[in-house]
Amino acid sequence: CELLRETDRLRALRCVFPPGTGHERHFHAPHFGYALSGGAMKITDASGTRMAELVTGSHFVSDGIDWHEVLNVGASTVEYLIIESKN
Repeated sequence: CELLRETDRLRALRCVFPPGTGHERHFHAPHFGYALSGGAMKITDASGTRMAELVTGSHFVSDGIDWHEVLNVGASTVEYLIIESKN
């Protein structure tokens, strides 16, 4: 992910995943996410592995993630913004 902005209160990231690419294991502070372009993602975390369809224009909120890994398993590039709280 590309760091777009960081202050003492937040961190903004843009994540772009062409088909077949992903993120190795990492964590997130509490955050808000917005899908700029959606697609099929495989997500692995402490609960196991699942498939998720990220819909363009959708958004999500998380209280934080201890760790996860993601992989774009679809045919289109997935791109989203994440705004993390640093409080």
